[in-house]
Amino acid sequence: MNCNNDECIEHIELLLRKICFEIKKKGREILNNYDITPPQFDALQKIIWCKSLTIGELSSALYLAPSTITDLVDRMEKTGLVERVKDQKDRRVVKVQPLEKGNSLIEEVLKQRREYIASLLKDLEKSEKKDFIKYLEIFSSSSHFD
Repeated sequence: MNCNNDECIEHIELLLRKICFEIKKKGREILNNYDITPPQFDALQKIIWCKSLTIGELSSALYLAPSTITDLVDRMEKTGLVERVKDQKDRRVVKVQPLEKGNSLIEEVLKQRREYIASLLKDLEKSEKKDFIKYLEIFSSSSHFD
């Protein structure tokens, strides 16, 4: 593709937007098979990634109001995905931790998402997949992703 810088950037942005939309759409289709909403899924992933978080930390990480996070955590606690645990160093602090059911659910969903990605990339040669990973890593490391 021949393009000047602005055209290339515009094309890259469009492709990234389309890819993100399709992956998000497929992810929501997968979630329809489970007793969890997309916001709960996002929160549970973050809790698992960080091992445990306070409501405030989770609120900041997901850019949602603490009251919204409290509601999400309440519902996840009722379904056995997470638990609230008092911090051993400061009993005033309450952390949200994943339970085995939450860990299992995330693993099942992520496995299906990986299978979906594999189906999209099935026609690429191994070297093309390695190049694709290289470019994604460059993009990821140059941005402010956590």
